Amino acid sequence: MNYTFYRLGYISGMAAFIATCSFVIAQSLQSADLLKYPWDEILIYSTSLCITIPFLLLILSVHYISPIDKKIWSHAAVIFSVIYVTFVIANYIVQLATVIPMTLKGRSNEIQLLIQTPHSLFWNFDAIGYIFMGLVTLFLIPIFEKSGFEKKVRWWLVAHFLTTPIIGFVYFYWNFSPQLLFIGFVWGVTAPGFMLMLALLFRQKNNLK
Repeated sequence: MNYTFYRLGYISGMAAFIATCSFVIAQSLQSADLLKYPWDEILIYSTSLCITIPFLLLILSVHYISPIDKKIWSHAAVIFSVIYVTFVIANYIVQLATVIPMTLKGRSNEIQLLIQTPHSLFWNFDAIGYIFMGLVTLFLIPIFEKSGFEKKVRWWLVAHFLTTPIIGFVYFYWNFSPQLLFIGFVWGVTAPGFMLMLALLFRQKNNLK
């Protein structure tokens, strides 16, 4: 039997975990006014971009280790992962490849539609992406057992899903302010947390095979 998906799950899970931690650090430095434009946005969007493909491969690996009778849930998680990745990659590439360079050239007036500001088009793209990441964790929960290490994985998945309404509030509250970001800081704990736990689960299963 080919156990490549165990190794892929561990490697991609650790990569997603490291990228997410890097994003949280960059976002924290920006919030503390320790990073200035354009480096704040370059670091935030590039680290966020680095989460996407490892995350998708992580969830795909989960699908391959899921019991047959639970693959409907893991398949749904893969589909929602694709939606998350599609929306956020579209956003981050536009910000990194178009918005930031054009802004540095003093031509931001030509691309106002593309700039990610509260309640703009690409702000909503970002919101949709992270809401669907939350739905991914919801559909992963029934896959894992309520005992042993899998029980810990379940708790982290539940914790992250419960941040999803908070993320929705932060993004869609009509009167956005930087202080709202502090409400969503819990995401910075639960997101890397559940990715790390999934990665460790794959390492454990790979060692036991």
